[in-house]
Amino acid sequence: MSEIIKVGIAGTGCYTPERVVDNAFFEGILDTNDEWIQQRTGIAERRFVAEGQENSDMCLSAAKDALKSASVEPEDLDLIIVATISGDYQMPSTACLVQKELGATNAGAYDIQAACSGFVTALGLGEAYVASGRAQNVLVIGAEALSRFINLEDRGSAILFGDGAGAAVLQPHSVCGQAEILKTTVGADGEGWSHIWIPSGGSKRPATLNSVAEREHLIRVNGREVYRFAVHRMGEVIGEMMEGHDPDELGLIVPHQVNQRIIDAAVERHEIPAEKVMVNINKYGNTSAASVPIALHEAAEAGRLEDGKLVVLAAFGAGLTWAGALIRW
Repeated sequence: MSEIIKVGIAGTGCYTPERVVDNAFFEGILDTNDEWIQQRTGIAERRFVAEGQENSDMCLSAAKDALKSASVEPEDLDLIIVATISGDYQMPSTACLVQKELGATNAGAYDIQAACSGFVTALGLGEAYVASGRAQNVLVIGAEALSRFINLEDRGSAILFGDGAGAAVLQPHSVCGQAEILKTTVGADGEGWSHIWIPSGGSKRPATLNSVAEREHLIRVNGREVYRFAVHRMGEVIGEMMEGHDPDELGLIVPHQVNQRIIDAAVERHEIPAEKVMVNINKYGNTSAASVPIALHEAAEAGRLEDGKLVVLAAFGAGLTWAGALIRW
């Protein structure tokens, strides 16, 4: 049996669209206001893609940022994994579009769909390729253009989502010498599949004039059930990742940016102080698969990731799914 190779994060990157959509935008179309939104979600604004700007465009920008950070050339990539539920097309994969535009001629490419858990799930997949020796350089991207799937008539869900992309380059730890991935986890509970979903557009219910008129191609959220699941599962993922480690080793928690109250409740369970939690939901809202990599990159840029300390990534999403990662930065 071949030796398991230790894997590290060689570089990170992100991209957020220029268009800023604050809560006042929704005051004009829904029965809501800035105070109500901020109290219940922690969101003050979010970013929307511009007309003519696509998910793959954001992926490309984040990818270039991460490759530059890692000092890796596109032709050196062995694999590109894009986590998204809002790709440019049903087929081909967004990863293939990114591969083309990057000029990553030696890389395989595919998408995965685990909603908000997507990036952390893809990180575990990329780690496995490098750890097994099947790849040397893996580009992992989480990206969403969810503004294209928002129901602007639904007060409960329209305010939540934003667009963006984040990326990371994985290499053998012996090569990059930093950010060793110690362990990852994924899970699912399909019993909750209908709590966050888009009813039509798949093979079961292909899009029709009637389905579009009924807004069945847009996101639907059962907020009460999602909240209950999220607080419980995010807390469990954090506990699982930190199991066997001294709490003093913890440098930062980077949670999926879903709702400020959910984040607060999950970390409170483990008595984690606020200064050890990365939060940027106030600026971007819920960017689904892009949420964790954007937050991770911003934490790195802000100097909040201390050498030798532990970093926990924790996410949950539609499916219902969850994923976690423990990194020694």
